[in-house]
Amino acid sequence: MYDELSPLTGRGRNRFGGWAATLVDALDTLWIMGMKDEFNEAAKAADSIDFSSSADNIINIFETTIRYLGGFLAAYDLSNNIDLLHKAVEVGEMLLIAFDTPNRFPITRWEWARAANGDRQTTPDFMLVSELGSLTLEFTRLSQLTGDPRWYDAVNRIMTLFDNQQSVTKLPGLWPVVVDPRHENLTVDTYFTFGGMSDSLYEYLPKEYILLGGHVAMYQKMYEQSITAATEALFFRPMTPNEDDILISGDAFASEDGSTYASEPKGQHLGCFTGGTLALGGRLFSNETHVALGKKLTEGCIWAYQAMERGIMPEIAHFAPCSSTSFCQWNETLWQSEVLARQGSDRKSLDAQEVVQRKNLPKGYTDVSDARYILRPEAIESVFYMYRITGDQKYQDAAWEMFRDIDMVSKTEFANAAVIDITKPVSAGKALQMDSMESFWMAETLKYFYLIFSGPELISLDNYVLNTEAHPLKRPV
Repeated sequence: MYDELSPLTGRGRNRFGGWAATLVDALDTLWIMGMKDEFNEAAKAADSIDFSSSADNIINIFETTIRYLGGFLAAYDLSNNIDLLHKAVEVGEMLLIAFDTPNRFPITRWEWARAANGDRQTTPDFMLVSELGSLTLEFTRLSQLTGDPRWYDAVNRIMTLFDNQQSVTKLPGLWPVVVDPRHENLTVDTYFTFGGMSDSLYEYLPKEYILLGGHVAMYQKMYEQSITAATEALFFRPMTPNEDDILISGDAFASEDGSTYASEPKGQHLGCFTGGTLALGGRLFSNETHVALGKKLTEGCIWAYQAMERGIMPEIAHFAPCSSTSFCQWNETLWQSEVLARQGSDRKSLDAQEVVQRKNLPKGYTDVSDARYILRPEAIESVFYMYRITGDQKYQDAAWEMFRDIDMVSKTEFANAAVIDITKPVSAGKALQMDSMESFWMAETLKYFYLIFSGPELISLDNYVLNTEAHPLKRPV
């Protein structure tokens, strides 16, 4: 009943409220994999979780929504176990208290004990955009299942603001990483990305359109406008030795007056969801250009995996960008100069080949600024979507390579562990592991690997929408 297993020591730890995050996150995975006895045992244990108090002083509303509320809703949608719907309502009622502010916008890092004491709550003026904009699927599905509109009303108010301000940010079409919900201002910050702190906001736009049966047009509009802006400002073609026709989603920084922006060729593992989202959105809205973009973005992350000696993409890396997405010839000298440029003030005294060897950089990579692999699912997520949408077996082949390499570096006596530095050469021996296994390993990563080798009728994308924790929510008939 701990939130997470510590896979090296075999102990447990609490990081998400102390409410058995891994157990709840893995409920639908057990059902999907046919482990019904284990599912029933876990569902019975989950029914005893007390959401009226917490091991943490501050509750992350976003994480609680995607892991707990999403986990209970999906498990109910699959099993029809009414006790799981009751637990979803219990979580939902708790989450609504964080919206008890003057403008009804939530406190996403919520001090629950103060609320329990009756203290006045005020919406913060600083919030990550993903935490504000990624509550739609779970709140909408809870309202659909209960017939109670309070949850849908809470998120609809938020997303109407996103819709109204999308065209007036400092990079129109995209929303910045940091927003001010107290003053209902989504336009102040200058940093834009599809990576961490923004990712699920964009992922949820076409998915909420699906869950609402296409009846709310603003989600299609927001999705299409965001992809138009991202194609121009974020997506870049990395220079590779084989001159692969691929894309990676990077970052952009706008000027204070919004008149210009500069793109940065940085790829985040978190941003690898983008290919799957474009494939899904392109098929949903009959836009084959988006499906093609999704293919290039997915294959960009596959390349980022395969280029690494251990076959796994790091958390954050930089690449040598091409000047054009239509044609890009490999240039060894240019790549090495880009490697040196990433070294900052030390670059004049360094030799590029020395840096490449010391950091074990594959050709095309110019730096690895976060070398961890923490069992993330985003790359296999997009590979799954591309396989389901195209039927091309090469995506199964890529998935098998990824699974084999991930298992090789992460396997422990008890389960699988995050890796501290995925760039260490194989000659250095076994990759150094961390005593950490986030619940999304079972909720997402293993589920996507399982589904890509299952028939398309298992969690059919015609019948389900998967939230950002890979919890399948049933589309209303």
